[in-house]
Amino acid sequence: MGAGCKGGKWSRRRVCLSLILVTVSPSPTYAASIPATGSEKWVVSGRSSPVANPAATVRFGNARFTILTDRLVRMEWAEDRQFEDRASLVFVNRNLPVPDYTQLAQDGALEIRTACLFLHYRPQGNGAFTADSLHVNVTCGSPRPEWRPGQTDDANLLGTTRTLDGSDGIKLREPMEPGLVSRSGWALVDDTGRPVFDRDFPVQKTSSASPLTWPWAIAPRSGPRQDLYFFGYGHDYKRALGDFTQVAGKIPLPPKSVFGVWWSRYWSYSDQELLALTDDFAQHSLPLDVMVLDMDWHLNQDQLAARGLKDLSGHKLGWTGYSWNRLLFPDPSGFLQRLHDSGVKVSLNLHPASGVQKWEDAYSDVKATLGLSAGQESYVPFAPTDQHYVDAYFSLLHRPLEKQGVDFWWLDWQQENKTALPGLNPTWWLNYLHFMEQEAEGIRPLIFHRWGGLGNHRYQIGFSGDTKSDWASLAFQPWFTATAANVGYAYWSHDIGGHAPGAVEPELYTRWIQFGILSPIFRTHTTKNPDAERRVWAYPEPYADVMQDALRQRALLFPYLYTEARQTYENGVAFLHPLYYEWPEQDDAYSTKGEYVFGSQMIAAPITAPVDPMTGLAEKTVWVPPGEWIEQCSGALLNGPQLRVKHYTLEQIPVLMRAGAIIPERKAATGEGSNTKSVLALNIWPLRAGQRSDYEVYDDTGEGLTYQTGQYTRLPVEVVRGGGPQKKDRLHIVIGPEKSGRLTGKQRTALAHSVTDLRSYEIRLPADLPPVSVSVNGHSLNFTVRKNVAGWRYDGNTLTTIIPVPPTDVAKSVVVDVIRDVAPVATKEGRDGFAGRLSLLRASYAALAPFERFLHAPDALVAALQTGDRMSYCPSCAIDELGQFKRESREASEALRAHADLLHKAIETNERALFYGVNKHNPQAMSARASELRKALAKALAVMKEVDQF
Repeated sequence: MGAGCKGGKWSRRRVCLSLILVTVSPSPTYAASIPATGSEKWVVSGRSSPVANPAATVRFGNARFTILTDRLVRMEWAEDRQFEDRASLVFVNRNLPVPDYTQLAQDGALEIRTACLFLHYRPQGNGAFTADSLHVNVTCGSPRPEWRPGQTDDANLLGTTRTLDGSDGIKLREPMEPGLVSRSGWALVDDTGRPVFDRDFPVQKTSSASPLTWPWAIAPRSGPRQDLYFFGYGHDYKRALGDFTQVAGKIPLPPKSVFGVWWSRYWSYSDQELLALTDDFAQHSLPLDVMVLDMDWHLNQDQLAARGLKDLSGHKLGWTGYSWNRLLFPDPSGFLQRLHDSGVKVSLNLHPASGVQKWEDAYSDVKATLGLSAGQESYVPFAPTDQHYVDAYFSLLHRPLEKQGVDFWWLDWQQENKTALPGLNPTWWLNYLHFMEQEAEGIRPLIFHRWGGLGNHRYQIGFSGDTKSDWASLAFQPWFTATAANVGYAYWSHDIGGHAPGAVEPELYTRWIQFGILSPIFRTHTTKNPDAERRVWAYPEPYADVMQDALRQRALLFPYLYTEARQTYENGVAFLHPLYYEWPEQDDAYSTKGEYVFGSQMIAAPITAPVDPMTGLAEKTVWVPPGEWIEQCSGALLNGPQLRVKHYTLEQIPVLMRAGAIIPERKAATGEGSNTKSVLALNIWPLRAGQRSDYEVYDDTGEGLTYQTGQYTRLPVEVVRGGGPQKKDRLHIVIGPEKSGRLTGKQRTALAHSVTDLRSYEIRLPADLPPVSVSVNGHSLNFTVRKNVAGWRYDGNTLTTIIPVPPTDVAKSVVVDVIRDVAPVATKEGRDGFAGRLSLLRASYAALAPFERFLHAPDALVAALQTGDRMSYCPSCAIDELGQFKRESREASEALRAHADLLHKAIETNERALFYGVNKHNPQAMSARASELRKALAKALAVMKEVDQF
């Protein structure tokens, strides 16, 4: 019977503890064969511990129940009544604030009630949990299910899988694992038999960085037992995941470079080729943040085979390697330094399964360190569960390379799925070991590997494996990436363009690139195929331009991505997650699988299917959630919920911005404008009348672990629409002052020297009318058409007001007031979707290019197309221009149809100007040109039809 249970009466516990919940850092430690000594103890700050507060536990016979939250309960049964208090691979912190609960034990049964759960247990026989002896009811929220042991859940929303190797769309080689959320309202994690750690996780350590002192996985207690975690969160999915990270460890914040542009390709590159590639990125004004070197950085299969060598472990020759290929990299340290000088981080591919073969540079040192004599083994077998091997593995094989300049490792494990410890798979364990090794070195950990299973959310980031290069793979990845949030796995990195066979058509690669820039990680890759091109500038137009613009957009988004990643760390919810987290009662939020939430301000629905060859437009069904939204590419003002079928040009990506969304960006993708310490752009999307919107831009050093202890800044941005003069519309914007996190005295002193820094801003107000007046800190700004000149500008094509703010002390506020005219109805209608209509008009105009030698495009089409340009020069004309834009669009459509009649006749009569350069005596050539012209004309008309229906 549990403590506090007297005479069958209700015993109510209310415990109010003031606890500091310290981040449970996923730091692996190896101590399988070495017991901890006094000098190897870890100092754990705060109250983070795998041992629950005794006030949260209730023992009843052979069972123990731990009330972790009002919706999460641990249920243990042990025949020997010996319960497990050590951290498991998944659950590392059970010492949470004790929720209110009551317990009642009478007539041989136990009942526990929290605010949201009712648990009833009546042991039978040895007391093991069965459907007859135990049930839990969810009593708050919606739905309110009842669960019993052995119950299946067909409504589980799934989690993720180890790898997409060999997958083709939804056809997976390895099945999806269950998630922590379900439409049924409950989820269960069975922790029975899972390995445990031999000591608590560290938050601070005393000195040693050796794996001999790290927490090490060992076998759990033997004998009949059950260890279950019941999640009864109904459809409050975000709270379920947030609470999961309280007991299972935080999702770490990756280093800043992770959110940039990665280059990866399986190819036998030399140092010269890679440095030249880096220069190519710079020459095209494209960002490059991470360079990944595949297997040929070390001695490869051909080189080893030519020397008559064999892999004595039985694995593929040349996959494992720790010795530089000096033919390709004569001076590794110099090469790595040159990449670092260009601002590029470096990752090396690693397949450790073959152990240490005798040709490795460190072979003799490893053998000597492990005490292996020359006559024992001709190679050192890979032994990841042996602490002494792991100690040598890091100290002799990895750290010397890291000292040369290797920033992190691509753990490309594709071999066995077992280790010497039952229940411990090598993918999970390698993730843990490498993450811990970096953390022990005091740097911000970063690994790059496949998913190892539940609990691996603590060891980011993920490599999804070798997918096929086809449309099916692309179409699957948005859903797959979002669904991984259901187990806290926030940072999948996919092979953009697919892995095999690697060669992709330009359109497919363009659309993959577009999905990539709206993914957690942007990384191109392919197998070793000379036809598999991944340099975006090497493709034909218009694809090259579209892809290069996309890479720049990715770089611009960095402040937003990094801020949202910080939120992921704090609240346990991946910033890229399914729609149903926000709208759990909307069926369309579940069925619209190619669409996802991308941070707190936007929703993305990337194109994953080819264009219609007739129109050059791609169809996409986008679900608009409840509320008010603005489509980024078109400026369309939308109200949800609704399903919207629209057609998009190659340049367009369907993205919905919340009304009042605030998106921080770099001012430029590269160069001085990319330094957000000195200049920051703020995109503020249209607000509803009377609406208030706010956002905090997060920043830190980008390296090390100090982000966990308060060394960061937040820049508040607040915007209010309303309160202007009569018949005017006012937008009031306040930026700053910049705030610091929780700091020690020394940290606060250091920050005090930085808060006098100056930062300039560029405020952008897209998809809206131009102002009649602008003031910054009370000083009026004039309109100008020139860049780099004091004054506000207007981009009429996107209806964007651009307001520069001169360098300002970040410790002070910046106040910007924008006054606009109240628009008449016709102007509002013209503004709605203006940029989208222009894109379609532009596409229709471009389709007429083959006819230019014979007949210019209709003036009415050109006039409509130039509307935005005219407003750029004359913002005060915008109300009139937008008021008549719908009429001008209709006139352009009518003019094009009349134009088309003339062009059709000219084609049929073989008008010479249309067949310029074609041999008129060659019927085949004439027929081919006529076919091309008919297709171009049909495309112009079809696209214009989209304008009519917009």
